[in-house]
Amino acid sequence: MTIEFYKNGSRRTSNGFTLLEIIVSISIIAVVLPAIYRMHFQTISTNQIARFHVIAPLLAQKRMALVERTSFADIANESGDFGDNFPGFTWSVSINDVESEILGNVANDLKKLDVTVSFNDEMTYSIRTYRLIR
Repeated sequence: MTIEFYKNGSRRTSNGFTLLEIIVSISIIAVVLPAIYRMHFQTISTNQIARFHVIAPLLAQKRMALVERTSFADIANESGDFGDNFPGFTWSVSINDVESEILGNVANDLKKLDVTVSFNDEMTYSIRTYRLIR
């Protein structure tokens, strides 16, 4: 705000901003906005990662329980998704034989069961267990 004086000594004020005030405010905005956008993007990214690390173990355990309830002979290497409840999440199951010289003949009945949960092919979570099947 600038104050001007008339020739007779009375004051006249003009309402408005000077060019310097406008340049300073634009400079502050130019520095602050990218920082705010970066912080917002990091918050969204961190939220998505945290969500994955909470949901993926639960989904993997659920799939593992379903696989263990069925006959291992009926299951080959399978994969699928979790439907509309968990969009973007996919799973894959693999069952393999275990080879071990130390275990001897017991290793023939031992199976390695791997369940992998992925989210948009960016993040993966795996869980493994061994089962003795006679």
